[in-house]
Amino acid sequence: MEQNVGVLDRISRIVVAIALLFVLLKSGKAALFTATVLVASGALLSSAASGYCPLYIHLGISTSDKT
Repeated sequence: MEQNVGVLDRISRIVVAIALLFVLLKSGKAALFTATVLVASGALLSSAASGYCPLYIHLGISTSDKT
């Protein structure tokens, strides 16, 4: 897997994931919303950590300087 997520994109994904988790903790609701937020946060953190986004491959996008 070649990196296709740049530094600024990775930082923004981390910030959004943390914000989603914060909203989840503040809401205190355990329902479909909770599962959706957890999956979204996990996907964002995973792509930020690896520097690879499968959706970017399908869209033909790369924010990495290594392309």
